[in-house]
Amino acid sequence: MIAALCVDDRNGLRFNGRRLSRDRVQLADLLDLCGEGTLWTAPDSGPLFPGETRVRTAPDFWEKAGAGEVCFFEDRPPAGVLDRAEAVVLYRWNRAYPADVHLAWDPAAAGFLLAERTEFPGHSHKAITRERYVRGADHGKT
Repeated sequence: MIAALCVDDRNGLRFNGRRLSRDRVQLADLLDLCGEGTLWTAPDSGPLFPGETRVRTAPDFWEKAGAGEVCFFEDRPPAGVLDRAEAVVLYRWNRAYPADVHLAWDPAAAGFLLAERTEFPGHSHKAITRERYVRGADHGKT
């Protein structure tokens, strides 16, 4: 399972029960990351991908995802789930929001290495940074 999250500069995920942002270029990049595979997400995030047949939703979507499948954690921090993740992809908005839900995760402490960092222009954000982390022993395999 590959975990994907969108975070602000302080690792914020949500505020006042709302997503921090909705960027169609980032969502397209996330689907590209899935390739022909499945994107798993919470039911509330499913409408972000209208008509997309690769998207599956479930309240416990991270439990349903298989090896190599991407899970989009938009509505909650993936506490405990990252222990079994093959890789983690962070989309950074490169700005700070008044977030009240944060991702408390240190890649190095969790045994992950930064394998790739790329920046691209978004629709609602001038620049979005995508970081892909892999487990230390799996560097270059995911």
